[in-house]
Amino acid sequence: MNKLMGSLLSLIVTLMPALAWAEEVTAYRRGNAFMFFFVIGAVLVYGIHDVFHKPRVTLASAIVIPLSLYLMLPSH
Repeated sequence: MNKLMGSLLSLIVTLMPALAWAEEVTAYRRGNAFMFFFVIGAVLVYGIHDVFHKPRVTLASAIVIPLSLYLMLPSH
């Protein structure tokens, strides 16, 4: 476990300069927002499943949460 944490920490420290230099890059914002919202949606659906443990609630949240996050994406 310590070896895994050490390798993850070294990866994060290695990528920090790359993240700092990526500040002024003009990338396609909708694609970045889509990846960000996808992760947020996955965490929210898992949280709802973890709290309620009901298949219908999990299914409804798996439909409603990604749809609402998709509608919040920035326009082209």
